[in-house]
This record gives sequence, structure tokens and C-alpha cells, in this order.
Amino acid sequence: MPEGAVLAEEACSPLVFLTNRDPLTSRGVTAISQVGELFEEEGIELLKPCKEDSLVSAPNSDKDRETLSQLVSNDGAVLLNTAFGRCYDFLENVMNPKRDGYKVTLVGLGDVGGTVLTGLKLLGNDISEVAVFDPYEPMMARYEIELNQVLPIDDDRSMPVIKIADPDHLFDCDVFIFTASKGVPGLGTTVKDVRMAQYEANRGMLASYAAMARQAHFQGLFCQVSDPVDHLSRGIFLDSQKDQEGHMDFMGLMPEQVQGFGLGVMAARAAYYAKKNEIEFEKGRVYGPHGQGLIAANSFDEDYNNEVSCHLTDLTRTANLKVRDLGFKPYIAPGLSSAAVSILRLMKGQVHYGAVPMGGTYFGCRSRFTSHGISLERENIKDDLMKRIHETYDMLKVFEY
Repeated sequence: MPEGAVLAEEACSPLVFLTNRDPLTSRGVTAISQVGELFEEEGIELLKPCKEDSLVSAPNSDKDRETLSQLVSNDGAVLLNTAFGRCYDFLENVMNPKRDGYKVTLVGLGDVGGTVLTGLKLLGNDISEVAVFDPYEPMMARYEIELNQVLPIDDDRSMPVIKIADPDHLFDCDVFIFTASKGVPGLGTTVKDVRMAQYEANRGMLASYAAMARQAHFQGLFCQVSDPVDHLSRGIFLDSQKDQEGHMDFMGLMPEQVQGFGLGVMAARAAYYAKKNEIEFEKGRVYGPHGQGLIAANSFDEDYNNEVSCHLTDLTRTANLKVRDLGFKPYIAPGLSSAAVSILRLMKGQVHYGAVPMGGTYFGCRSRFTSHGISLERENIKDDLMKRIHETYDMLKVFEY
């Protein structure tokens, strides 16, 4: 038995397969629906259906192979990477998900944070409370007063209570949402990618929260909202693995505990511009980072049109600049679509857009969180589109952390 394993008193479901893979490039707790997924390489090809269902190291008899394959196909299973020191604790938390009464901590009450909080208050009937934290104390007091004076739309609809967080217990929650940001370029900036301009300042600020999550043995979900969400999500994961001497011991957050939320608004912007330009978007998708490298596609399958999709990508990627040209910071749609709505869909176990761990980086795509772990939405993506996805994925992988 692996060190720290607990003997089950009875047969349990789902079936859990144990592996030990490089924690820098591999996932931790993964939902699988067929046995062949046990042997897939980590990487961007996980967005497509598993190519084969071979049992290279399964029991010898054909009957055993067939029985095991059928069991996984019918009930699903979990692939657990024991290279992570706290994998069993997190697995137990994943397999016993909450359905309501979530406790949420939200850090940062700037423009984006305030919008996210308002969305959670109005829509988060599965949330019991949201504890807010901001260095500016009057801002916390303001939101505690004002949002606790909001009426529900229905008499029988519950709404979360807003309270001021205890700074020593920020991770006493199920979901931790980070929206604080430093160094946001002003309206007159000439910076082409305003999101990447914030990386260094935000990475340094987030390192202390990653350390706090590690120290608190946090078993919930760390939702990263401030930009650039993809790189900062990876940074949070890496920083949480460091002991007091700065050595990586992989006793921090599981990769699936961190998710970046910036792609939801890109899906909404792509749909907005598709409608304005009379582009069919029923099977439309967006992939990749929230910013440079974003991919918008009119469809993921045989209806994919490369020329139309590249044009739609340009419109979607620069949509925030249109708002800036009007003299406003574009934070309303991101706060609601990327964060509030997408995080609530995450809590409900619904398909949503988010940046999830994939082969040593965090990549934006559609997934859902289940009692078996993260389940990627795997689709028969057309080759032309997959080529663009590979280019963006490769760009993210070579980023220097």
C-alpha cells in the first residue's frame, strides 16, 4: 500500500487507478471514461477523443480486459497521481462534493472584484456566504453593508451573506477567488497586451497567497481571475509546492485545485461579434489564453472555416480595446462572464470555460468538475483548427516561470 493510504472497509466507487508521473508536467486527479485514457500522453491532444482503448499493463486474460474496460465505460474512474504528497486528501474531498452551502472567500474589491461579488450575490443561490478581503477596509465595509441590503428576486430564493473576512483564515472556505491586481495599464497606454504587462507584479503578490494555501492545507478550489490568468494559475501551482527553503517538494496544491478564469468573456465576445457579422456560432468555441494567442472558431468540427475564424479571433481579442477607446476600463463583462458565471457553473458541475492543467501549462478550454476530478470536453476537432491550437499551446509551454 502507498504510504498514507487508508484501507477501505468496503468496495468503493469510482474505481481509482494509481500512477506516479512527473508532477511538473502531469495532472493529479483526472476523470476518465475509458481505459485507454490511462496511457495517453499529457498534452493538448487530450482535447480530442482517446484514439484507442488498449490495456498494455492490464490482466492477461481477454475476459479480464473486457470486464475492466466495461466497468470504466459504464461507471467512469479516477486516475490519481501519487507524486503529489496530498493527493489522497484532495481525492477524498473531490469524491464527496458539496451541492450547496459553499463558503467562498473573495480577495480584491476593485472594479473587477466588485463586479464579481455583485454577480455572486445575485446568482449564487448555492453559496451560503462570501467573505471579502481588501487592503482598503472602508471598501470591505461598504460591500458588507450594501450587498446585504439586496432583495432576492423570488421569496424562496436564497442569497449568500456577505461578510468581512478574517485575514488569518482566508482559506477556511470551499472556493477561494483572487481578483486583486497590480500595475493595470491606464486608459492611455500604448502597451499592446495589457494583460501580460501585469504578470510580474501580480505573480509576486500571488506568491504569498499560494504559500498561505499550502500552510492551511487548503483542499478547496483556487480560482484565479486577475490577468494573465493562464500564466498566473501555473505560477500559483508552482509557488505552492515550495517549502520554507524554497525547495519544490510537491506538498502544495494539486494542479486541479487551481483554475484560471478569463476565457468566459472571450466566448461571450466571440458570440457577440459572430452575431453582428452574421457568422453561425452554434458550435462556436474559444481556446487558449485570455489575450495574445487566443483562438476563436466558428465551429470545432467539419464546419470550421479558417478565414472566418481568424477574422473572428481578431475581433474577439481586441474587443477590450474598443471599450478603452470609449474612455472606460473593460471590467463588467469579464467580471460577470469569465468569473461570476463561470465559477458558479464550476460549482454546479456544469461545462464552463477555464484554464486547466495540461502537460505542464494551464490551457483555456471547456471542462467540468466532477466527483471523479476534472473532465475535459473532448471533441473531434478539425485538423486545421487543431493546428492553431497546437501553436498556442506550444507558445504557453515555453513561457519562463
